[in-house]
Amino acid sequence: MFEASSRRDFLKYAAAGTAGLVAGSAGLNPLLASTAKKAFPKGKAEHCIMIWLGGGSAQMDTWDPKRRGDAKANVAGSYYDPIDTAVPGVQVCEHLKHCAPLMDRFNLLRTVKHDVIDEHAAATNRMHTGRPTAGTIIYPSIGSLISYKRGPVSENAPPYILIGYPNLTRGPGFLGSKAGYVYLTSTESGPESFTRSPDITTARQSRRERMLEQVRAEYRERATGGKTIQDYDATVSAALRLSGPEFMNVFKLDEEKSDLRNRYGSEFGQRLLLSRRLLQSGVRFIEVSHNMNFVNGSGWDTHNSGQLNQHLLVQDLDQGLSALIVDLEAHNMLDKTLIVVASEFGRPASFDSGGGRGHHAEAFTVAMAGGGLQNGKMIGTTDELAMKPLDRSVTVPDMFATMCCALGINPAEELYAAGDRPVPITDQGEPIRELFS
Repeated sequence: MFEASSRRDFLKYAAAGTAGLVAGSAGLNPLLASTAKKAFPKGKAEHCIMIWLGGGSAQMDTWDPKRRGDAKANVAGSYYDPIDTAVPGVQVCEHLKHCAPLMDRFNLLRTVKHDVIDEHAAATNRMHTGRPTAGTIIYPSIGSLISYKRGPVSENAPPYILIGYPNLTRGPGFLGSKAGYVYLTSTESGPESFTRSPDITTARQSRRERMLEQVRAEYRERATGGKTIQDYDATVSAALRLSGPEFMNVFKLDEEKSDLRNRYGSEFGQRLLLSRRLLQSGVRFIEVSHNMNFVNGSGWDTHNSGQLNQHLLVQDLDQGLSALIVDLEAHNMLDKTLIVVASEFGRPASFDSGGGRGHHAEAFTVAMAGGGLQNGKMIGTTDELAMKPLDRSVTVPDMFATMCCALGINPAEELYAAGDRPVPITDQGEPIRELFS
């Protein structure tokens, strides 16, 4: 039996619950309303370039340098010396000497974390989809999410281009082919699927297109309709449009001045130069792989001797990335373009038996630049060896929410998978709000 005070409390809470239910029935439930009306910052970026350092770049050897270590003596620490940057008190690796003076255009998220360290493919999936792999659903990549929500800037360009090798992790998942990517592996020509064979003349191509249009028109007239037919017909139209000269001319890098091409440097730099041209054509999202696997023997997966020449990778990244920032700025495009430099995880400060580094996902750096953000900020600090966050951990969903908000997308909006299953764009990600203030 309740005592008087207990009865009063019970009645008070019961009344509050009833009022909540009544308000809810009228669409006024304060709990639901606060969730539904939660305000997110809305940026003004129009494009995104994601630079992918496949293999796992070492944060203490790039964006978050610490005390100098010694691989031979097995003393944990950075492999290189730090240098000052344009932001007072912020240092980066000595081999990022071209990016250092531009650091006021950057934000460094130094405490990104997830829980996958043993498997490159699973960690890559996490850094592209923001979620663990699941047996019942294939989640879309961040590139597919952004291109699906925003579409291409121009109908004469695809919304999403991958410069690198195709992979399920980069794909549209349950969003379907409409949110997929067009890919190429070399800057010497455009996508192979859009490249006309040398023996097909313009006149011959025109005859083929007229014949195809006749077949399509007859089929549309006979068909009863349906989304599959509509999607296929739309895909054919887009493919014909993109294989035309207006879009394919974007890949003619020799139209750029030689001194600009030289500033961008290697094939990776040419990919970034091409990315600027692709953005100008109307592409919304581009992922650029830094495929330099043979320069140091291992790429960014610097186990064993791959660590010895890691500086060649850092220098290559530095040259291309700094050239891109300056070039975008010269074209008044930097504030409209969010640049994200990411990897599947970081590396530990200690060295393995071969003088290299293992895997580490508890704290690593993702660099952002441009995008109309409040740049020049460092988000989170790590301990003396860049191994653990001392404050402000950033989850992958938080990073995705920040990217989405920068491009004017609500990160809590729900999309629908097969069977009308609601799936939020990010897995409860919270944007880094001070980047928008």
